[in-house]
Amino acid sequence: MAIKKDFEEILKYTHFFNWAPDWNVVIDVYQRFPESYSVLTPFAYTYLEELIRSTTSEYGQPPFMKDGQPYGYCIGMKLLKLAISENESNKEYVKLLEQAKRYFKYTSDPYSENGRNKVMHGIFHPRFWYKEDFEKLIHFIAKLSKFAQF
Repeated sequence: MAIKKDFEEILKYTHFFNWAPDWNVVIDVYQRFPESYSVLTPFAYTYLEELIRSTTSEYGQPPFMKDGQPYGYCIGMKLLKLAISENESNKEYVKLLEQAKRYFKYTSDPYSENGRNKVMHGIFHPRFWYKEDFEKLIHFIAKLSKFAQF
């Protein structure tokens, strides 16, 4: 099972306290209930975004500024643009970030949060998600994992 190796690769690079316990649950649930991908997909998208954020100047910023206002994290395509600009010397990683654009999609909806997880999560009802898409997402996260800076 190739996904088993992908999960191992993700665990090798993830933040031990913040993300590893959740990934262990994801792995356990998915192994026991392979049809659980529709429940696990939003988690994977959330992790993908945080993994990318870990390679930017936004990582580790508090959610609120000293005056109580939200920090204003970049999300979706804006996050990818920030990660690409801040990592331009790492050609291998930038190439993968360019590929990550397929997981984020611009829409004309002004309330779309700039393409945050619009390919699978946020537009389509979970019954239209596919196991193959989940496993491709996990494989892509595994490829990106070695660049994580948690």
